[in-house]
Amino acid sequence: MIRNGSHAVEEEEEDQGEPSSSSLSPGKRKRVIRVWCDGCYDMVHYGHSNQLRQAKAMGDYLVVGVHTDEEIAKHKGPPVFTQAERYKMIRATKWVDEIVEGAPYVTTLETLDKYNCDFCMHGDDITLTVDGKDTYDEVKRMGRYRECKRTQGVSTTDLVGRMLLLTKSHHSNVVTYQLHTDNFGKDPKGHSPWTGVSQFLQTSQKIIQFASGKEPQPGDTIIYVAGAFDLFHIGHVDFLETVHKQAEKPYVIVGLHFDQEVNRYKGKNYPIMNIHERTLSVLAFIFSVSRKCVDLVCHGKTEVFPDTDRTDPYAEPKKRGIFRILDSSSNLTTDYIMQRIIENRLQFEARNQKKEAKEMAVIEALKHKEDSLKTEAALTNN
Repeated sequence: MIRNGSHAVEEEEEDQGEPSSSSLSPGKRKRVIRVWCDGCYDMVHYGHSNQLRQAKAMGDYLVVGVHTDEEIAKHKGPPVFTQAERYKMIRATKWVDEIVEGAPYVTTLETLDKYNCDFCMHGDDITLTVDGKDTYDEVKRMGRYRECKRTQGVSTTDLVGRMLLLTKSHHSNVVTYQLHTDNFGKDPKGHSPWTGVSQFLQTSQKIIQFASGKEPQPGDTIIYVAGAFDLFHIGHVDFLETVHKQAEKPYVIVGLHFDQEVNRYKGKNYPIMNIHERTLSVLAFIFSVSRKCVDLVCHGKTEVFPDTDRTDPYAEPKKRGIFRILDSSSNLTTDYIMQRIIENRLQFEARNQKKEAKEMAVIEALKHKEDSLKTEAALTNN
C-alpha cells in the first residue's frame, strides 16, 4: 500500500549533502531557507520530480523557474510541451511552493536575489547555453550553488526514444532495450554521460520518499480511479483535479494497470513508462495510491476497455450506483503526445545530437585542463 500526503521521510544517502533547515526545531531555525531550481521541465518525469524533492529537502521554500519555449528552442531545440503546459505541470508538483514563468536560461545572482533565494540547486549533469557555456557558472563561482545526484535510469531523451523505436523491452526493464536507446539521436563521435540513458533502478526506499503516509480521515469521501496514467501529463492532472471536486473532503485512490494489461488494450509498445516509473510519476503529485472501502469510482472521457473475459471492468460500481464519468475539458492524451513526437522526429534527433556534441566538447576541455595540470605538477616536482 502506498500512501501520499505530506510528512517528513528519511532521505537516501544521495540527498544528505545539505541538511534541511525544516528538520530543525523552531527555536534553532533562524529564518526560512528559500531554494531556487530552474529548467525546461519538458515531458516531466520522476527524474524531474526527484530533483525537486531533493531541492525542497535542502530548505523550507522551493521556487522553481521554468524557461519559455523560445529560450529552449534557442539553446536546446524544440520542446515537446508548450510553456503553458510545462508551467501547469510544475505548479501541480507537490514539493513546489512557487513557480516563476519565463525564467532566464542562464541563472545569475540577480535572479536569486530578485526572488530572495539563498542558493540554486541542480543535478550533477551539466547544462549549456547555445554557445557551450555553463548556465550555472556565475552562481557556482559565487558559492550559491548546491548539487544533487541526477536520477539514474530516466531522461526525456530516453522517453522520446521509446516512442520512436517502438520497443517493448522497457516493460520488463531488460538489457536489450539499452542496445536500442544507446544509438538514439546520439553524436557519432562519442557518448556524453549526461545525454545517454541508463536502466531504471527501482527501490522501495525511493517509493517511500515519493509517498508520504496520509490516511483517510472520518468524513472523507474515498474516490477510486484506475488507468495506465502513462507519461503522466496535464491531461491526467486536469482529470484528477476534477475528481477532487466531486466531494467536499475527497481522498483519492489511484489504481495503476500492470504493463501487460496496458499493452493488451493499447497495443503497439504501450505503456511508454513501466509500472514502477508510472507509480513514482503519480506519487509526485497530490494523489493517493491505496486500498480502502470506496464511496465513488470515476473514469474520464477516454474509452473503457473490457476485461480479458470481455466483461465491463466497472460493472460492480455501476451496479452499486457509485460510478461516474467525468469530463476534465482537457484534450491532451498520451496518444496525442506520441503524435507530437513522431511528427517532429528529425528535429528531436537533431536536438539530441547537438546537445551531446556540446557536452562532449566540455568533457574534452575538462580532460585537457586536467592533463595540463598533471604535466605542470610533474615538471615542478622534477
